[in-house]
Amino acid sequence: MSNGLITPHGGELVINLVEDSEREALLERAKGLFQLTVESRQLADLEMLAIGAYSPLRGFMTRADYLSVVNTMHLSNGLPWSIPITLAVTREQSDSIQDGAEVALVTTDGVLQAILTVQEKFGYDKTLEARQVYRTEDEAHPGVKVVYQQGDVLLGGPVRVVALQPQTFAQQRYTPAQARAQFAERGWKKIVAFQTRNPVHRAHEYIQKCAMETVDGLFLHPLVGNTKGDDIPADVRMRCYEVLLENYYPQERVLLGVLPAAMRYAGPREAIFHALMRKNYGCSHFIVGRDHAGVGNYYGTYDAQHIFAEFDATALGITPMFFDHTFFCKVCDAMASKKTCPHGSENHIMLSGTRVRQMLQAGEVPPREFSRPEVAQVLIDSMRQPISDRV
Repeated sequence: MSNGLITPHGGELVINLVEDSEREALLERAKGLFQLTVESRQLADLEMLAIGAYSPLRGFMTRADYLSVVNTMHLSNGLPWSIPITLAVTREQSDSIQDGAEVALVTTDGVLQAILTVQEKFGYDKTLEARQVYRTEDEAHPGVKVVYQQGDVLLGGPVRVVALQPQTFAQQRYTPAQARAQFAERGWKKIVAFQTRNPVHRAHEYIQKCAMETVDGLFLHPLVGNTKGDDIPADVRMRCYEVLLENYYPQERVLLGVLPAAMRYAGPREAIFHALMRKNYGCSHFIVGRDHAGVGNYYGTYDAQHIFAEFDATALGITPMFFDHTFFCKVCDAMASKKTCPHGSENHIMLSGTRVRQMLQAGEVPPREFSRPEVAQVLIDSMRQPISDRV
């Protein structure tokens, strides 16, 4: 541990972003390489690989790591890892790429992002990946749909990243090294991370503050990579977090950053994945609430908590903090959960996501017991504002 902070997963931050001295040579070499266009999820993966958030990975998984992760939730060296990080291509593209060759990974505009050294190319069982990683073969699941629609061959090998995508939320886009420096500057050693892809409501606030009672600081770390089309846009969510922190949190005990990863909606496995990434960012604890990273009815309410029991705590290295479903109880006159409240559900204020959206679209502020009015107002204003005016 450095500065009293938790050690990165695997022992060190593996940075795959090249220095300026190497960049020019790679840009020149890439001109003669096979060019492979990568989409938004792979671009997000490249950024996470570049900055060390996916430590100890040095690139896209080869067969041994891929199969080990899919079947055992561990890398082939035994380290816990729950989500395959892969680069899929069509069979036609694969035929143009030899083992050991270098491939230029470019955006749809042809801008070089990274050079991949292909250690291995291999076929894989999409149904097996769906069943093991997402616990369903249903193509209606957004994560399964991506697997079924991508190419039939995977390219594995290390990457050297030469460029990152335009840096939205630049002020909050801390790399793991930068987050660790922020924590050290504040004198924090015990840091709890909170993952979210939604605006924070009172239940989220309650469990965050419960966790903050036992640690030095909170790393509010919303995911701003690919999400489902009906999720609240990232810029709106960020404004919600900002007004909440301005009014209801001690400024010196909270750091707001963004996680540029893409959502997989893999439920329990993604809870492990999210925890390991936050370990790399320097967090010692990770909040796991109700239906973490879930979608639809594919996962049990607390499956994302139960899965942690399948791992050796020392090997995982980050401490999960489990919370029950919370609500405002009219009799207790406070936020509570079933663990702390003896009153019946008729006394609990709980609103469905559908009902909240209906209220916001009508310009109606949800009750204070559910949402802080400042947050609700940001959401109402965003629904009245054309998307073109927000971007």
